[in-house]
Amino acid sequence: MMQPLVLIVEDEAPLQELLTYNLQRAGFDVEQAFDGDQATGLVAERTPDLILLDWMLPHTSGIELCRQFRRKSETANVPIIMLTARAEESDRLRGLNTGADDYVTKPFSVEELVARMRAVLRRVRPAFAEELLTFADLTMDLAAHRVLRGDHEVHLSPTEFRLLRQLLERPGRVFSRDQLLDLVWGHDQDVELRTVDATIRRLRRALNDGGRTDLLRTVRAAGYALDHVEAQKHTV
Repeated sequence: MMQPLVLIVEDEAPLQELLTYNLQRAGFDVEQAFDGDQATGLVAERTPDLILLDWMLPHTSGIELCRQFRRKSETANVPIIMLTARAEESDRLRGLNTGADDYVTKPFSVEELVARMRAVLRRVRPAFAEELLTFADLTMDLAAHRVLRGDHEVHLSPTEFRLLRQLLERPGRVFSRDQLLDLVWGHDQDVELRTVDATIRRLRRALNDGGRTDLLRTVRAAGYALDHVEAQKHTV
């Protein structure tokens, strides 16, 4: 399954760059528009799965653009999340009444925005929630049984795939070797704890091929986690 396509409509270049970088790391495909005309042209070429729409845009406001998207059949049901510095309840209601699915007030954390995006996508397309697991620039497509690190496919054995899936389903959680042995290998009495360490080493080599940043954290005397300092909280 393809990554969800998000169209970011935002005229502030630094915010565009920050959002694009973090959303791509979170497993989204991203297109950028800096005004209403550019957004309309991109939507005509390829309908996005979700639109992040800034309220204050040059020429055509985000509110008016939201109305236009809702009037067109191809975008009538595309989720729209408004981004705005307006915090008044009346502004929020105005945005929602125009057809926006959610409303995020600046400044906001990228993690909160991503969580809201995924919540909206789950409501309209449950397959996105069920078939894609993502962390940083790592994406696991459960339906296609594929793993991508950025744009590059990572080739894993069935056991490595199951192990990575367990870690991806709970990023940041430290799993002991006993827990991983039970979750990945089941109750096979012939498998020893050191097999977990060996599989982690092979998984780490596969994920880090080409000098990529290590996403697997080893916690001495505790176990392993999918975690990385660069994937922690960013604030816009």
